[in-house]
Amino acid sequence: MIETEELLNIKEASNWATEYLGKTVTTSNILYLIQYGRIKKIGINGTTQISKQELINYYNSYKEHHELFWKDRLGNDLNWDLSFDQYTEAETTKHVHRLHPYKGKFIPQLVEYFLDNHTDKFKKEIYFNKGDIVLDPFSGSGTTMVQASELGMHAIGIDVSTFNTLIGNCKISKYNLVEVQTEINQITNAFKKKLSNSRTLEFEKKLTHALYEFNNKYFPVPEYKYRLERGDINEVQYGAEKEKEFLAVYDKLVEEYNIKLRQDKTDTFLDKWYLQNVREEINFVFDEIKKINNAETRNIISVILSRTIRSCRATTHADLATLVEPIIAPYYCAKHGKICKPLFSIFKWWNIYTNDTLKRLAHFDKLRTNTFQVCLTGDSRTIDIFKELEKKNPAFAELATKQKIKGIFSSPPYVGLIDYHEQHAYAYDLFGFERKDDLEIGPLFKGQGGEAKQSYIRGIGDVLNNCKKYLVDDYNIFLVANDKYNLYPIIAKNVGMQIVNQYKRPVLNRTEKDKGAYAEIIFHLKKK
Repeated sequence: MIETEELLNIKEASNWATEYLGKTVTTSNILYLIQYGRIKKIGINGTTQISKQELINYYNSYKEHHELFWKDRLGNDLNWDLSFDQYTEAETTKHVHRLHPYKGKFIPQLVEYFLDNHTDKFKKEIYFNKGDIVLDPFSGSGTTMVQASELGMHAIGIDVSTFNTLIGNCKISKYNLVEVQTEINQITNAFKKKLSNSRTLEFEKKLTHALYEFNNKYFPVPEYKYRLERGDINEVQYGAEKEKEFLAVYDKLVEEYNIKLRQDKTDTFLDKWYLQNVREEINFVFDEIKKINNAETRNIISVILSRTIRSCRATTHADLATLVEPIIAPYYCAKHGKICKPLFSIFKWWNIYTNDTLKRLAHFDKLRTNTFQVCLTGDSRTIDIFKELEKKNPAFAELATKQKIKGIFSSPPYVGLIDYHEQHAYAYDLFGFERKDDLEIGPLFKGQGGEAKQSYIRGIGDVLNNCKKYLVDDYNIFLVANDKYNLYPIIAKNVGMQIVNQYKRPVLNRTEKDKGAYAEIIFHLKKK
């Protein structure tokens, strides 16, 4: 019985779990387990407590992060040290790495492992030193460039996506943070003034209050989630019933406040995936951003707006990564175990992300070194790296031409997994950037058939052949790939390189819906 078991308060549970697992477990982690019904909340004299035995049972049964579980499914050649399981999410998304969401990025600790000057039983040599130049021809969100800066190295990124280049350069740019804050304040004040007499905000306030009362009655926290975990409730049936019940309340409020939900057109992403009022607010804020004279300040605040509008798309919380259909009414949310609603204003997220971005920029500013980092927009198969670098940063180009590039650390796209332009379609619409989907290597829309694989082999090979012209003779190339089709030995052979080592690592904490055991390989290539 619970009464005879040892009980822990939240802080005690956090300390115990940290020691038990050998990794940091915060009080927020414990509260999450309670909120989502993984363990039962016990209230004694107004204090939240939990059963230590139930916590033990939970951690013993939840084996997704256990080494033996993963090796059983992925093989004993798995390098568990490269799981970085000891790091919290806050550490794997530290400072500027979380300035903007990006599918398919690697964690900074993986880059650090191969770039820094440590050795261990797996990494027996030091491959890069301070002052070296590192190249990432598939720069994505700029992780390699950021970590190179922390480690005292120069870095060049290349990406075919204009928006990816914007994100990467915003992460490594040096800002006058006082000026950034001033511009943000000016936009926020103008935004507040615009919203001061908004009937939409009054509508959303009433809707939020009605939802709060409804969810407290029919989806109490944490009891509802706890009962779901134990199969006491038919979630699909119960959720559908309550969703229908609340829609009557919602429809009445929409009529009372004369709220226009859909836009008149659905021609573009911004037309289709945003409610009318949200679209108007996006346009207003972007018009204010355009008035900023300093290009770097304007760019970073544009990225904040992009991050904001990504969170405000008219979709369910479960479909944020893979949009299904626009949502214009409250719905039962299986992710949160209650009735949720679409957003009718971006103001809340604008405030959250402006504050968060300033903190992250200030944090990174203390860690960065006085080195060069530049991301170039271009096709890594054909780009003249030093010529394009000369246009962006002549001093860096002079150094690179003299010293050459020491090596590559990059994560190429996988075959048929992600459409890299489409994942940021909202940003391309907003900023008017030219999309170059046809230049992507291995995009989702080309599939994973024989022709797609051959195209991928040619594409990655062309990148390596072009880039090696700018490398030192004794280069080291590290490519992070989930090579389930065994294409990289062919690629290496085609470009006159040899795979001298490979490291297989489990990929934990994945955000996609597929939570199955998944590994990737870091291929170490050298000149043949």
